[in-house]
Amino acid sequence: MVGFSRAVRVGNFVSVGGTAPIGADGKTTAPGDAAGQTRRCFEIIKTALEKAGAGLKDVVRTRIMLKRVQDWEAAASVHGVYFKDIRPASTIVQVAGFIEPEWLVEIEVDAVISDEVDE
Repeated sequence: MVGFSRAVRVGNFVSVGGTAPIGADGKTTAPGDAAGQTRRCFEIIKTALEKAGAGLKDVVRTRIMLKRVQDWEAAASVHGVYFKDIRPASTIVQVAGFIEPEWLVEIEVDAVISDEVDE
């Protein structure tokens, strides 16, 4: 209907579109819990990257959009769990709202798949 892809790979570049905290049942996960919703977004993103032949280690940019700016520490702490050693460029912004009122966070990432072979 919308013509949307979760992730698009062009060469070694992967862009993951706005990812909301939606569970397998199609419902918002962790209502009212910014950290829980951030975790769910990163789980979805991790799967999308893997399907595109990438991984979290390839992420070079993250964009975290928050409904409530006061949730930045909760979201940032979860970001730190996933990216402590990867350290991508990151932006956190407050937005007026999301399509679904229960969503507190939506996340986008960009990744560049390295040509280096892991040993």
